[in-house]
Amino acid sequence: MRTVVDIDENSLHEARAALGTTTKVETVNRALAEVAALAARRRDLKRLASGDPSALGDEELYRAAWR
Repeated sequence: MRTVVDIDENSLHEARAALGTTTKVETVNRALAEVAALAARRRDLKRLASGDPSALGDEELYRAAWR
């Protein structure tokens, strides 16, 4: 899907350097994937830290938290 957005060039440059990407498309897509993965890790770690015993038996959750 093609979408037109106005992107801050300084932020794009910093993201490109941090992610090791070479194109705008690759940088934006990778940054979005990284943010989604970070949010999932935070959610999973919060669940584990909550002391909820049901979280301790969830192997997929455990693996996702340590990616």
